[in-house]
Amino acid sequence: MSLPAASLDKLDDKQKRALISLLADDDQNVYRTVRQKIISCGPASLPWLREHTLSEDASLRRRAREIVSYFARQEADMKLLAFCLNQGEDFDLEQSVLLLSRTQYPEINPEAYSALLDYFAAELRDRLDLNGEPIQILKIINEYVFRELRFIGDEHNFYNPDNSYLNRVMDRRIGNTFSLSLVYLLLTRRLRLPMAGVVLPGHFLCRYQSSRAEIYVDAFRGGSLLTKADCIKRIVQFRDCFDESSLSPVSSRRILSRVCANLHQIYTQRKAADQVDRLQRYIVALAK
Repeated sequence: MSLPAASLDKLDDKQKRALISLLADDDQNVYRTVRQKIISCGPASLPWLREHTLSEDASLRRRAREIVSYFARQEADMKLLAFCLNQGEDFDLEQSVLLLSRTQYPEINPEAYSALLDYFAAELRDRLDLNGEPIQILKIINEYVFRELRFIGDEHNFYNPDNSYLNRVMDRRIGNTFSLSLVYLLLTRRLRLPMAGVVLPGHFLCRYQSSRAEIYVDAFRGGSLLTKADCIKRIVQFRDCFDESSLSPVSSRRILSRVCANLHQIYTQRKAADQVDRLQRYIVALAK
């Protein structure tokens, strides 16, 4: 099969129509060749390709959308890498996890998810006495997040990649230990509560700490409240020793790194080479 040698932006209308016709071809080998031709021309093909994402031909519509999505994921990938390389230790955690979400779901509107978190926080603000007893504040938050909104830990399919992408966690109201703790942190920080993330062996908790109280929240287990002694017991069980640094708050950079490492492990088990490479780049960038 022969394709025009010129770059796509130099093709005339007749040549472009020929490529579009071949993009919808039933022969998978023809389709892959045409797809690669368009991708090799880079994002310059997007203005011309987007009009076909609304085609009445279902096959053409699907394939055009897939290529548009491919370029969008590439752009999101570069933005996240640049963010990781250019930010300090305590960067904007919410922005970073939404950037990560766009590398897999480029079509999402990050501002919409931030607005939803704003709405949840406003609902809570009306119910809380923020000067009240810390344990009572946390109980009201837990009732709202885990009983009313029904966020829940995914016990049955823990290694589903969607459990690590904030947009999917908020859409489905289900996640893993990191993502549910992230939702909790992002909500409570909007309320200006003294909350931070704490890494335990194989787990992640949110810590409320003030001059009045030190309380740990297990978002994966429905907001279960733990004491410092409970956390020390878990650490000693896995590590045989404990020092105070084991319960130190972790930075935004370290949190995002752990989320990426978890996804890297999941994709490695699924033998998804492209995804593994993508996550490896983020992990390396976050380690710099």
